[in-house]
Amino acid sequence: MPSAAERTRTLVQSTCSAVLLIPGLETAGSDQLMPLSRTVGPDGDLFLEFPADSPAVRAATHAQDDELTAVLEITDVAPVAVPHRIRGRARVCGWLTSVPGIAGPGRMLLRLETGEAHVEDLWGAEPVEPEELRDAAADPLAAHEAELLQHLHAAHGDRLGTLCELLGERAARSGAVNPPSVVPVALDRHGLRVRFFERNGPCFDARFEFPEPARDVVELRHAMRTLFDAAAH
Repeated sequence: MPSAAERTRTLVQSTCSAVLLIPGLETAGSDQLMPLSRTVGPDGDLFLEFPADSPAVRAATHAQDDELTAVLEITDVAPVAVPHRIRGRARVCGWLTSVPGIAGPGRMLLRLETGEAHVEDLWGAEPVEPEELRDAAADPLAAHEAELLQHLHAAHGDRLGTLCELLGERAARSGAVNPPSVVPVALDRHGLRVRFFERNGPCFDARFEFPEPARDVVELRHAMRTLFDAAAH
């Protein structure tokens, strides 16, 4: 199971939508407060790139030596159509300063010194300490997850359906009258999460763990074959 820090760092470094919330800029359009890019530095601080004329850059520049608090809020949405599509949210709170001279022309880099973080997702809600976020690693499959889930959904729906065989009594307890729709909703190095549902009926998730964490796409393919073989037999 990925730790809360791993899940938070994965979201920070992903392409999920994010907005930087700064006191006093509530009237600014959310599109003006969305970073162009975001990375995590070696000390666990976040580096956010914005257009040089954005409200966030102006606020950080005018604050100078004053402590300007800010919150990066990230929303994770499943890349396939599924009931309850928002998979999670993460918040990183801290202090914002400008980093002159590093970003490209017309852009400015802002540094968010991490004070605290919090993630609420399919695993639950947990706080994350700055040191934990600093030391965590993003999931190595995160960059491929959306494409892999979309491929599974579009090309391997029949094989996903066989995963019902691994649920045993849980499938019976779900109350489904007809064979449920099966949609892959999340994938990481540790396993696959699938959502079972009927139209206007019950909905539940099942998590299928891999025997060993997959370090890359090649190992993931092997893990998925093992999982589907187990369901087929």
